[in-house]
This record gives sequence, C-alpha cells and structure tokens, in this order.
Amino acid sequence: MDKVKAMQTFVRIVEANSFTKAAETLGLPRAALTATIQKLEAYLGTTLLLRTTRKLALTTDGAAYYDQCVQILAAIDTAEQGFRGATAAQPRGTLRVELPGAVGRNVILPQLATFLATWPELTVTVSLADRLADLTQEGIDCALRVGALQDSALVGRQVGTMRFVTCATPGYLATHGTPRTIADLRAHRGIVHYSGRTGRPFDWDFIVDGRIETAQVGGPVAVDDADANVLCALQGIGITQAAAYQVRQHLASGALVELLPETPPTPMPVSLLYPKGRMAAPKVRVFGEWIEEVLRAEPDLRVNTGVRHLSQGGPP
Repeated sequence: MDKVKAMQTFVRIVEANSFTKAAETLGLPRAALTATIQKLEAYLGTTLLLRTTRKLALTTDGAAYYDQCVQILAAIDTAEQGFRGATAAQPRGTLRVELPGAVGRNVILPQLATFLATWPELTVTVSLADRLADLTQEGIDCALRVGALQDSALVGRQVGTMRFVTCATPGYLATHGTPRTIADLRAHRGIVHYSGRTGRPFDWDFIVDGRIETAQVGGPVAVDDADANVLCALQGIGITQAAAYQVRQHLASGALVELLPETPPTPMPVSLLYPKGRMAAPKVRVFGEWIEEVLRAEPDLRVNTGVRHLSQGGPP
C-alpha cells in the first residue's frame, strides 16, 4: 500500500465529505477509494470513517489521523519543493476562490488580469456568491471574508481592514435635515442592509470615545447586496452605512455627503481563509500574497494596525 497516496485519498474524502465527490475530483472510480480506505483501516487496525447511505463521519481515531495527515502531507510538499527545482514549485492548475460580492466585483476582479499574467500556468475559478461556503467540502482553496472569523476548522490571517462611512445625498439632507448626533438617526430613513445568509439586518455601529454605540435605523428599502445599498443611497432614498472604498468617488464628487465623521462606523477585518495545510500549496501562497498587495493599494482596505476590530461580522 502506498501510504502517502492513501493519506491523500483519506484527506480528500474527509474534505469532500463524500466518496463520490472525492472520486470525481481525483479522477478515480469510487470503488478504488473505498478499497483504499478499507486497506488503510485494516493496516492501522482502527475505523477512520463511519459510513451510512446519507452521511460520512470521522471517528475519534479518524479525526486525530486526519489532523496528522494534513500536517504530514504539507511537510512532504514543502520538503519536495526545495529539491525539485524552481519549475516544480511554480503555481499551476486550478485555483478555486470565494470572494465577497462587492469586494470581488469592485476591487479584486478588475485587477485579476495582472495575477494571471504573472502566473500563466494557473486558471482561476471564482465564486462571488455571498454565502459561507464549506471550503473543505466544496474543494475551495481559499476565501476572502469580511468580519470576525467564525470557523475554527479553517486557518485565517488578516490581509486588510474595511472602513465604513455614514452618508446620504445632498437632496435627502435638504428634505429631511442633517443628523448631528447618533440619536438623531432614529428620526431618519435608512437603507437597511441585511445578511443574505441569516436575513438579519447589519447593525449600525459607531465608535464613541473608544466604545461601541449602536443605532437602530429603519427605512423603506432593505437589500442584501453592498452595491445595491450604495445605489439606493445615491437615489436619495435614505442614509446608508457603506464601505468607504465603495463611496469614495461619490463623496469626492459631492453626490454623497459624509455624516457624523467624529463618530465613525466600526471597521472590520478582511481575512484570507483556507483549509488546514492548504497554504503550503504554491497557488494558494501566491494568491494570498497578491491579495495583500491589492488591498495595500486601497487606502480604505489596507491593514491599519492601530484600529481595534470590534465588530462581530458585517457586510461584504
């Protein structure tokens, strides 16, 4: 039995949470994967996976063995790269990434050609669906996420900081007045931005003397998309809290006016997430480095080490 190949097969089955899906991604018959796992379990003298017609579950030994396999395979990959020459370590193949919709459309994708020109042997599959995909099960190599990290099964590192602005059109302010305090917002109409994943509206949080103050703002329109949020605000429907990078040009042109600048909205961390051991892959490593460069060039998205990230999650 090829132990390394057996480990790779076992890890792929666990990540896909399915023998069938793992077989498809490995280009092997399902029966071959079943035979490999049976031989591996016989060799180890323990059951790794509990299989039923509906689901797959790791045993206690299986979970411990999976963690060890991930580390071993990552170490093997790192060791081989040092001896196989520069060409062997070149990123190649398909890179599957998940991006927040607005950030992907407005910041990342407009510069993707430069990444592909730098790494011509890579192809990139991008998902812009604003959802929390299961990276391991769906075979996604890495994901960009905004807000506090929730999934402890993934490895994450901060690559940016998203700053926000409270703003409205001059026309709206001329009709409804200009709020001077956070309390004044209760009498105003807001663009309600809610999570497409949970259906819950995002809070309007403000930093006031080092603490967080939340305002409840309702309005005639609710959207689950960050770009739609800004489009509604530009029509004068109401006040919005939007990512600063999205409204920077509108503020400069006077189409939108910043409100309550002395109590800015809470910033949010932007993080790159990937399954354990996946960062060792050259294609994931170079994409992560490129993402950091792209966000560093954006004044409203670059990492600000002096900012306290107080939010527990928010819009993309």
